[in-house]
Amino acid sequence: MHQPYDTRYVEDRSPGRGRLAPRAAFTSDAPGIGLDGEWRFRAAAGLGDLTPGFEGPSFDDSVWDRMPVPSCWQLQGVGSPAYTNVTYPFPIDPPRVPDENPTGEYRRDFTLPDGWPAGRDVLRFDGVDSCFAVWLNGVRLGDGKGSRVPTEFDATRALRPGRNVVAVRVHQWSAGSYLEDQDMWWLSGIFRPVRLLSRPEGCVEDFFVHADFDHTTGTGTLSVDTSGPARLSVPELGLVDADPAGPHTFADVEPWNAEQPRLYEGELTAAGERIPVRIGFRRIVVQDGLLQANGRALLLRGVNRHEWDPETGRTLSYETMLRDVLLMKRHNINAVRTSHYPPSSDFLDLCDVYGLWVVDECDLETHGFEQVGWRGNPSGDERWREAMLDRMRRVVERDKNHPSILMWSLGNESGTGENLAAMAEWARTRDPSRPVHYEGDEDSGYVDVYSRMYADHAETERIGRGEEPPTRDPSLDAHRRGLPFILCEYAHAMGNGPGGLSEYQRLFETFPRLQGGFVWEWIDHGIARRTEDGRVYHAYGGDFGEPVHDGNFVADGLVLPDRTPSPGLLEYKKVIEPVTIGFGDGRGVEVRNGHDFRDTSHLRFRWWAEDDGERVGEGVLDVPVLAPGERSSLPLPELVPRKEAERALTVVAELAAPELWAPAGHEIAWGQSVLAPAASAPEPDRALPAASGAGGRVTLGPAVFDAFDGRLRAVGGLDVGALRLDLWRAPTDNDLLGDRVADRWRAAGLHRLTTKVLGVRATDEGLTVRTRTAPAGADHAVLATYRWRSDGRGLWLDADIAPEGAWPCPLPRVGLAFSLPGWIDTVDWYGLGPGEAYRDTTAAARLGRYRHTVDELQTPYVRPQENGNRRAVRRALLTGAGGGLLIGGLPSYDLTVRRWTSADLEAARHTTDLVPGDRVHVHLDVAHHGIGTASCGPGPLPQHTSGAGPVALRLVLRPR
Repeated sequence: MHQPYDTRYVEDRSPGRGRLAPRAAFTSDAPGIGLDGEWRFRAAAGLGDLTPGFEGPSFDDSVWDRMPVPSCWQLQGVGSPAYTNVTYPFPIDPPRVPDENPTGEYRRDFTLPDGWPAGRDVLRFDGVDSCFAVWLNGVRLGDGKGSRVPTEFDATRALRPGRNVVAVRVHQWSAGSYLEDQDMWWLSGIFRPVRLLSRPEGCVEDFFVHADFDHTTGTGTLSVDTSGPARLSVPELGLVDADPAGPHTFADVEPWNAEQPRLYEGELTAAGERIPVRIGFRRIVVQDGLLQANGRALLLRGVNRHEWDPETGRTLSYETMLRDVLLMKRHNINAVRTSHYPPSSDFLDLCDVYGLWVVDECDLETHGFEQVGWRGNPSGDERWREAMLDRMRRVVERDKNHPSILMWSLGNESGTGENLAAMAEWARTRDPSRPVHYEGDEDSGYVDVYSRMYADHAETERIGRGEEPPTRDPSLDAHRRGLPFILCEYAHAMGNGPGGLSEYQRLFETFPRLQGGFVWEWIDHGIARRTEDGRVYHAYGGDFGEPVHDGNFVADGLVLPDRTPSPGLLEYKKVIEPVTIGFGDGRGVEVRNGHDFRDTSHLRFRWWAEDDGERVGEGVLDVPVLAPGERSSLPLPELVPRKEAERALTVVAELAAPELWAPAGHEIAWGQSVLAPAASAPEPDRALPAASGAGGRVTLGPAVFDAFDGRLRAVGGLDVGALRLDLWRAPTDNDLLGDRVADRWRAAGLHRLTTKVLGVRATDEGLTVRTRTAPAGADHAVLATYRWRSDGRGLWLDADIAPEGAWPCPLPRVGLAFSLPGWIDTVDWYGLGPGEAYRDTTAAARLGRYRHTVDELQTPYVRPQENGNRRAVRRALLTGAGGGLLIGGLPSYDLTVRRWTSADLEAARHTTDLVPGDRVHVHLDVAHHGIGTASCGPGPLPQHTSGAGPVALRLVLRPR
């Protein structure tokens, strides 16, 4: 009879039993067997629903389901995903977890090939969430916790020739779950690869590459600690069959950095195996108050990156990881914080090869304890020390040989306590070559950089000036003031946004102590789902019936769930570009090299001039090679004489030759200057009087108005639906969260406005309409006067808009809205583009002529919200099969064109809720409230808010 299983390990604080000591991740020519693929699987409800004897080789699992390994079982139809940001989805009662503890029982067999070498055999799991026990041929090897760090077991005594059976029992909840309260979906299973590894007699169990670089002499020093006898060869360095310990010195080595990730290929040879080794020489120090690499201060242009795929969750293919790295490099990103756990080793390999600085973070977060006043927080409880130290050891040991790793991070949002200090001390002792990071150490007593989250612009500037408030302890205060400052999270990229990036970057570039930061975050964690008719949308918190969830707060990335770059990523690319191109007084071109290490010899500078968007000249700008930090001023290129047109000069820096991460011609940076504005817009050739007609209509040139309310109804026979003053927008995530400006908008009644016509007057000059727009129950309002004129072909509008009374809030937008027939499907415009932009997200928009379909103008944010605005439009042509309408700005306006109303956007939960109607809805705005980053961080800066004040909108409309 089968004995009951001992499952005490599930609620034991121990990190596991029977595990091997952590070591570096590496490949070798020693044999191995990949155990990925289909496993037999049974879902159990909890510890009271386990299958007796399932681990036995003869157990009949033929009726069990199948489960791919690696995968997350909730995304394979077993159970449901759940998303929380802070709140634990179970009672805080450490180390206990609920009896309702979904459990997965896995089995698979494999055949040991003939000739398998003698020695030790290791069963390796790269990632299992959150706790598991392992058997091989019925022999229990051990158990483990620590979902995103590897666990290895000695399989030697249980492995046998021929058929073998491995069985794994995985529990969703465990004591380890209290250490894994990261802002992400709760998903379970064997989600990273599994392998059986032969460790032959005479193999190298572990090694540590030390590759130092002295920037003052160019000398590289190499030594490799090995666990056993081995020889080292690095042919490029003339090193052949040498003692790895060295130390070996080399004159004039090329150092590794994120801009020029120079790797030397080597090999460790032992009696039992050959191991490829990649070596990058570099030196990381905190010196003179700055974080330095190879003698130069760094400016981190970073992102926080969770591992995510909308179909497979935290199980990522190599191709997906490569796509992330290429997207980052192509958008000028130079650093990644691995929030909030170490990523797949493959990702770090890619960072080594392609060049990204990495802040490698331990798999640790206890944020939910904040909701109970940090009572019982493991960070300060000695009983949890070994579990926390174990996680740190496994990160450092696995990843220590990656030159891309800039710092070790203790984890995230886990309060503070002696266990974290012990982790920092262990990491610093084991690897003195890298600084230690942890944002939660407010006094920075046990870390090497001062790190913060979401400090607003004003506070960030005070820190840059060294004027931040003192800490309680004078000695710690002096220590912290001597440290470099990094925003480990800022600019929360949730929905439409983030705004204010340019202002942050100017601070980073002004104050040396401010060494950049990491935008939160890289990707929206939407889960791909399909409607009955096959349309794809992305689910977020609450879509799976979770009793506790944080909604779409999980959709806060610079790329959409399918890795389409959002407008926020394009804005970030422009803001952080490593070369800046300016125009000073407009009489010359000024170029500055903002790279940390690289000169500009890899770049080509092209220019072109446009008159009203038409190209009138182009060429190559002869920019001298600039070292990092150098500037150059050049005269403007010679241009053809300008007629009465707006002339813009654009200069771009692009790759002159292919790089590993992008083709030749890839754009790195750009600058643009309007050298001469357009001539003043013409007035009507002649003014036609407005004439009343039958049916309550008033005609004015090509236009028809309603005689009662003065609203424009048609232009040149084109139906114009209900033109009106518009002050509302579908709130963005940043409007709804943080300072909750959308609540103030609603309290002011801006979502339920009514309009009173104060006068409609036809004159010899045209038609004048006066209105008062206000919410019920309030005495604040907006007065508008519309003066319409026509010369018979076009229609001119002068709209003067002014507040009345004391407005209690800024206005979401100020402009005009109307609709056109649904056959309108294309927009050609001359203005800023090509992508969406708002007043504090305009850096990436440049003046030009663009053409999009109405559908292409939309940004499909996971939760629908205000989007698609094009700024500073001089003129736009809206066309379709039945004709069109030309709208000119005097001088410009903001333009939004979509197939649904703001109310439709606001009501929708997912993109598939937006169903096109029979009208196209047009917004012509003179003002828009900024975007900011208030979903987690500051709202719009004062200069980007839309206060209630008088504004004017000048337009000309012509039918086409």
